[in-house]
Amino acid sequence: MNQPLAYVHPGAKIAKNVVIEPFTTIHNNVVIGEGTWIGSNVTIMEGARIGKNCSIFPGAVISATPQDKKFNDEDTITEIGDNTTIRECVTINRGTADRMKTKIGKNCWIMAYCHIAHDCIVGDHCIFSNNSTLAGHINVGDYVVLAGMAAVQQFCSIGNHAFVTGGSLVRKDVPPYVKAAREPLSYVGINSIGLRRRGFTTEKIREIQNIYRILYQRNYNNSQAVAIIEAEMEATPERDEVLEFIKNSQRGIMKGYFSN
Repeated sequence: MNQPLAYVHPGAKIAKNVVIEPFTTIHNNVVIGEGTWIGSNVTIMEGARIGKNCSIFPGAVISATPQDKKFNDEDTITEIGDNTTIRECVTINRGTADRMKTKIGKNCWIMAYCHIAHDCIVGDHCIFSNNSTLAGHINVGDYVVLAGMAAVQQFCSIGNHAFVTGGSLVRKDVPPYVKAAREPLSYVGINSIGLRRRGFTTEKIREIQNIYRILYQRNYNNSQAVAIIEAEMEATPERDEVLEFIKNSQRGIMKGYFSN
């Protein structure tokens, strides 16, 4: 860790076996866990809480002040979970008074030039491909994949195991387990490939497909579809997760691709 060409503020708490490459700057009030590697020319600003065994590549800026005119220098943080990789030139801003933090989960892979704005909460095992962008106050579940250059509007939510195709503009909430594509962004099926990779059985995948057939392919409105799903489908964790997501959606969920 003793790198004379890096600057580490005396108030930063750095585990003994952290590697910090030359020309990196680490500010006050930063905590970095064991086994983490910080590449050259990285800037880690006040409020960063970085877990164990992370990798942060050159040019990244972690925990910069929010790009929010309402920000009044509140004492906020940025959390990054264990085993997360942050590639070149990623920018992650710390929270505001709304949530007091921006959080990235464990085992995530944030590829080059992604931006994650203030007060975003990102789950575990997420993959954000190059140039994906989250505006402020966004919720992202576990195992979410954003393909390259996806852009998510502020206050949106994306459910667990969802896949958003490259170049997509996300203006509505994306429910769990689905694939989202086209313009405007629409349901185009469930993320069956991702679910199989993660050990979902054929029967469970079929159950999820049946839920979304009722929601998106039978010309019901959302309230009607929710009532039918509750009445006709056996209660399972997956069914209840989808229903809860729909009921709690603040922006409304995306439409089916054939919807008017």
